[in-house]
Amino acid sequence: MSEMSQSFLAKSTIKAADLEHRKKINFNIGKYNSVVPIGKQQFSALETARERAKNLKWKAISQLDKHLEDFEANFTKRGGKVIWAETTEQALDEILKICKAKNCKSIVKSKSMVTEEIHLNDFLEKNGIESVETDLGEYIQQLDGEPPYHIVTPAMHKSKEDVAKLFAEKLGTPSNLTPEQLTLVAREKLRQKYAEAEIGITGANFLIADTGSIAITENEGNGRLSCSYPKTHIAITGIEKVIPSFTDLGLFWPLLATFGTGQQVTVYNSIVSGPRQQGELDGPDEMYVILLDNGRTNILANEKARESLYCIRCGACLNACPVYKNIGGHSYETTYSGPIGSVITPHLKEMHEWKHLSYASSLCGNCTEVCAVKINLHELLLENRAEAVEAGDASFSEKMAWKVWKQASLRRSWMNQGSGSLKNKIVNKIFKGWTTHRSELNFSPKTFNQMWKEKRGE
Repeated sequence: MSEMSQSFLAKSTIKAADLEHRKKINFNIGKYNSVVPIGKQQFSALETARERAKNLKWKAISQLDKHLEDFEANFTKRGGKVIWAETTEQALDEILKICKAKNCKSIVKSKSMVTEEIHLNDFLEKNGIESVETDLGEYIQQLDGEPPYHIVTPAMHKSKEDVAKLFAEKLGTPSNLTPEQLTLVAREKLRQKYAEAEIGITGANFLIADTGSIAITENEGNGRLSCSYPKTHIAITGIEKVIPSFTDLGLFWPLLATFGTGQQVTVYNSIVSGPRQQGELDGPDEMYVILLDNGRTNILANEKARESLYCIRCGACLNACPVYKNIGGHSYETTYSGPIGSVITPHLKEMHEWKHLSYASSLCGNCTEVCAVKINLHELLLENRAEAVEAGDASFSEKMAWKVWKQASLRRSWMNQGSGSLKNKIVNKIFKGWTTHRSELNFSPKTFNQMWKEKRGE
């Protein structure tokens, strides 16, 4: 068992028994579940919309190299600069180069899962550069010294009382402030940071190939301020975010909004096509887009796992997953948690170290059912398991147990051997570890053959 697997089991065991945590998550996901059906009513043919979105992403990923080159050509025409980063280290080095060239001491950052993936805040802090999260949920998590809990709602596991207490401890505010008052406190603190920052950093929800633009979706305006207020804007995004055409946003934006938060469309939808042009009154003097691989081409090369690159990061699969709702986002110890994280993390990192995530699933298929772009997530989890076994990552005892099970299943006479109580003892007691995280199996006292003969009166 890998070190990461042991850590996951320990943390998930503790969190699953935390009833207060479960209460908060069920409350927040319950609010999500109540509004999503309303948001879906905007689609006259929802299944058709999901199918078309999947086909568009298939088109984008199948010609990924061409679309990325088109994006670069069109973006640079307007004075933007594209940087290709194969690894986390390359991306961080390029960002540091820009910061040093601009003599940067302060950065404002809009919510971006890719910057969490490369641990940008810690890197900048080590290099003497202040990096401030401007999304309210991310700001709360940064104050508390925690990574995001959820792809879309980073502080989902915190109640309003938790946030009020945190603000009192970190910012010296009264401990009984309302959510509205807490928001105003954060707004006052962050507006000053915008005025001081030399560089703004954002992610990108979509890369638009035919116009050379990035599309940013958010509800607070922090993304728009981060990319327009400082003199330099850096957007860092995964290479899989590309879509072929500007018109594709007409489908993807409503899907992302509805499946992400239950809205018909998010409050702020920005399209940025480069630095400020001649005659324009606002925007940055310089703009960079960093295209990050960081293991994504490993997924692209895998014919079966490639489908996971269609993900638009709506977070719907996390909200639907019974495992996620019990163990929470931090137990996964990855940037991308829940079903989609369990699928892609073993390919982005090391299968041996992270294969356990693909087993953290009931295989109920609910994640596939709710996916905005119809990714077959539960099937991909099974593919990961098969790949891990084929790579020799299964333990000897596990291999032998399933080999015996297979041979017995193929031979009815073997299955009929022994009583139900004997089989219970063999599986529940002799195969150590089976019942550690599972309920005991309870075999029928009679075999199927016995019951069949009795039914036929033989």
